[in-house]
This record gives sequence, C-alpha cells and structure tokens, in this order.
Amino acid sequence: MRLMALDIGERRIGVAVSESGFFAAPHSVIYRKSRREDFARIRRLVEDLRIDRLIIGLPYSLSGPDPIGPQARWIMHYADALCAELSIPCEYFDESYSTADAEAFLAQSGGKKTPIDAAAAAVILQNYLDAKMQGNRQE
Repeated sequence: MRLMALDIGERRIGVAVSESGFFAAPHSVIYRKSRREDFARIRRLVEDLRIDRLIIGLPYSLSGPDPIGPQARWIMHYADALCAELSIPCEYFDESYSTADAEAFLAQSGGKKTPIDAAAAAVILQNYLDAKMQGNRQE
C-alpha cells in the first residue's frame, strides 16, 4: 500500500511518501497559492505516485479541555475539502512535535538539503506507520 502524508501549513505543505508501508521518506514541499491550485497539485501527486491512502497531520492541542484547537479546525476544514476531491481514503493523525522531531533528525543526520516541511511530513507518516505496526502486533 502506497501512503502519502501532508503537513499542512499556512504557506507550505510538506509531503512525504511510503511505498513499502514500513518506511516514510520526505518527498517535496508545495508552496501554497490557492486552494484550487493546491488541490490540483496534490491530486496530481496522488495520481502520479499511485497513492492508496492520504494521511493528514493534525496539530492536537496539548492544553485545555478541547484537543481540537483553531489551527486543527482550519486544517480539518481545508483537508475535508481536499479529500472530497480525491478518490482515496483520507485519515487524520496526530502531528504533535513533528517539526521539532524533524529538526532534531536533520541536525543529527546533516540532512540540510531536506526541506523541514517535507521532513515533518515524513515524521508524521513514520509515526503513523509505527502506530499501525504496534496495533498489528497487539492483535
């Protein structure tokens, strides 16, 4: 199963892929223009890479009674509209600390050529894959 993860930001969207279902890799960064253009570019990637499922990072709030804060609501609104235009399943996954984890990994690995947004998307996707593997082991 081919997976793609998105780290959706106000100016950029980090993209990561997993062709094996075991390992995530940074893919690219989409510089946002308009919803129409963004969605068309993501749709093209989904088609070109033959993606089976889209994972969307959602920034859950770590404080307060509601884990879905304003930023998460904005991303859900954007992603729901995107997913309505795609013919594959979409799933949200917690992106907490993904950018910090990506920065730490890039600093350790010397991966200065990898854009932080794509690296953060890879962290989200790898965490998703790891959680699915853990779930399969417990069944």
